[in-house]
Amino acid sequence: MSTVAFHTLGCKVNAYETEAIWQLFKQAGYEKVDFEQKADVYVINTCTVTNTGDKKSRQVIRRAIRRNPDAVVAVTGCYAQTSPKEIMEIPGVDIVVGTQGRDKLLEYVEQYKRERQPINAVKNIMKAREFEELDVPTFSERTRASLKIQEGCNNFCTFCIIPWARGLMRSRKPESVLKQARQLVEAGYKEIVLTGIHTGGYGEDLENYTLADLLWDLDQIDGLKRVRISSIEASQITDRVIEVLNASDKMCRHLHIPLQAGDDEVLKRMRRKYTVDEYRRKIEQVKSAMPNVAITTDVIVGFPGETEEQFENGYRLIEELEFAELHVFPYSKRTGTPAARMENQVPEEVKHERVHRLIELSNRLSLKYSKRFVGDVLEVIPERPFKEAPDSGLYMGYSDNYLQVVFEGNDDLIGQVCRVKIDEAGAEYCRGTFATVVRDVPRPASKPKAV
Repeated sequence: MSTVAFHTLGCKVNAYETEAIWQLFKQAGYEKVDFEQKADVYVINTCTVTNTGDKKSRQVIRRAIRRNPDAVVAVTGCYAQTSPKEIMEIPGVDIVVGTQGRDKLLEYVEQYKRERQPINAVKNIMKAREFEELDVPTFSERTRASLKIQEGCNNFCTFCIIPWARGLMRSRKPESVLKQARQLVEAGYKEIVLTGIHTGGYGEDLENYTLADLLWDLDQIDGLKRVRISSIEASQITDRVIEVLNASDKMCRHLHIPLQAGDDEVLKRMRRKYTVDEYRRKIEQVKSAMPNVAITTDVIVGFPGETEEQFENGYRLIEELEFAELHVFPYSKRTGTPAARMENQVPEEVKHERVHRLIELSNRLSLKYSKRFVGDVLEVIPERPFKEAPDSGLYMGYSDNYLQVVFEGNDDLIGQVCRVKIDEAGAEYCRGTFATVVRDVPRPASKPKAV
């Protein structure tokens, strides 16, 4: 039996796509082995979001070639899309496929075995207009299933290379999304995470079908307990989306809404599509529609030209909006983007100090948010034993509002919806006491009324 090994760099979309590629190999009778083992085929799914992403991708490719010089080495993903020539020049790389055409990867492997000629199958991604269908009926992780609903991005923020790696916005056909959602529920998943490169843009290229319509249709799927949106831009949270968040009991009380900067001048230089005031108003709207919602966000620190005053403006805004958690990134030059050519690049030590301050603020805000729920009973889906104390009988899972909760349990609870009383709040995780497992109750078939 032929063996295949995978290595995924970068984001959750890449992780989803690696799972999809594995399904193709699995159906062809391949056995999956660990990447550190000797395999017949190595598939490296690369990242190009930063210059470091490129470098790490090259290191991993070379590692595979060293492990088994006779293996077929196939490289795919964002770095493969933007720099195929660079990758083809690495001795030992046999196949390069970008971010389209991954469904033909097995054919390329067979072709390479026959002809022993390197294959560069990277096409112009800017011409892609169709969503590439790659199904993932089951995941290695047993509790939360990702469901990719769109590809590409039309925003062209000045710091970002991704539109050049992923192409323009393409939405997956609604019937295909719903079919896969039902498959995932049948496979036992209670929670589906909607994911994509610009997830909240779903439907912008479809006729008379929007993200709100998709959320309503997902709400109707029996057996599905939770729908989580991986990330959504403030401008994409329409009144109709807010209506669904308000009326559906399946929509998780957690939204990740990237801020990137809390100052209008910086936002303008980033080419973001909102002002601080527009962002603030949207957050207030979401909070009134979903009381106790956890709003998490991304912040880029030290964008070219960011002054101390502009950073302070952002700091105060973040404090005021009381996010549940921040993902903080020091600005990193990405060759080929307008921001990399901007003047007034911020010194590394200044970036480091600002990152440190925001991480401290994030910890403070996370603790403040989780303290609200002490004494409450929340629904938690346990994912795994608690890594920090493997023999303690403790298990870890997420509540619908994205609190990481640790409580005493057993393996049978993994993937079940459990009621857990929150005893103690923490910035990283909360401690709780297991109460009961939530049993499925058939629900009425009628569509819920929007409020």
